[in-house]
Amino acid sequence: MSGSGIAHGGGLAAAALLHGGRVEDWLDLSTGINPCPPALGAIDPRAWHRLPDREREDAARHAARSFYGCGANIPLPVPGTQAAIQLLPQLLEKGARAAILSPTYGEYARCLARAGHDVDAVAGLDEIGPKHGLAVIVNPNNPTGRKIPATSLLALAERMAATGGLLVVDEAFADAEPEFSLASHAATQPNLLIFRSFGKFFGLAGLRLGFVIAGPAIVQAMSEALGPWPVSGPALSVAIDLFARGGSLVAARIAERRKALQAVLDRHDMTVIGGTALFALVEDERAQALQEHLCRAHILTRAFDYAPHWLRIGLAPDEAGDDRFDAALAAWKALA
Repeated sequence: MSGSGIAHGGGLAAAALLHGGRVEDWLDLSTGINPCPPALGAIDPRAWHRLPDREREDAARHAARSFYGCGANIPLPVPGTQAAIQLLPQLLEKGARAAILSPTYGEYARCLARAGHDVDAVAGLDEIGPKHGLAVIVNPNNPTGRKIPATSLLALAERMAATGGLLVVDEAFADAEPEFSLASHAATQPNLLIFRSFGKFFGLAGLRLGFVIAGPAIVQAMSEALGPWPVSGPALSVAIDLFARGGSLVAARIAERRKALQAVLDRHDMTVIGGTALFALVEDERAQALQEHLCRAHILTRAFDYAPHWLRIGLAPDEAGDDRFDAALAAWKALA
């Protein structure tokens, strides 16, 4: 669990403390992280021994540019996209108002509000207007899976540019659905910031690595705010390697695992109301009781205090995990 006051997925230690069992024996379906990371290649020993040098950072940035297809823009590596979120208030004038297409990832509202900005949770793009110095769109969205066409987001960016506003598009879940990405447009839209998560798609969240795609002025401002050596040499080395391999095999494995999850949910008549390639969002009037039942079977899912009928369910790493989740749902139905 995070110390931020916002519940996130992945709180296995807290769940095990409450419901018993060893953390390593739990099945974690609470995150939107690929449970099948690719095998890692050898890491140059110098990456461990030396501070990250310019050559290694530049190689990672150019590999990211090629992988994300962002043209003239060279992505900035950051120690997880959460670090970039923490920096957003520094890009806003004091007292400027922000809009967040909601519901979505809660850290945006928390970070902006703590910095003294008024935050409007909006339900549609038409609610974002000249009063907003910054707008945040998570696309595909977490946790609903809502997807907004690139044309609509580009129109919003142009509209906000007319009043000096910035548009942040969080594409943490776009690697498996690149047709929704704005990465190729960032070079021609100077008020557009795109956040990409490395760890979710590649299943390496522990690296704490993400990338910011934006114009040179914004990238420079964020780089200066982060200070020297914000990303470790080994993390940069892993990124260079995996970007060079491409994402097709990783995406195919994710698709297999997502299909398996859907089969289990369909078999038990679960109501799926949204999701992405990395998770499904289920609606059930007894969602909280279902989560407790699954916890007793040492299976963790993600509940939401603002939507008590929702559960977000991530991917199991293999067929054994599918079978375990299937059996727990069968036991749940037998109790009804």
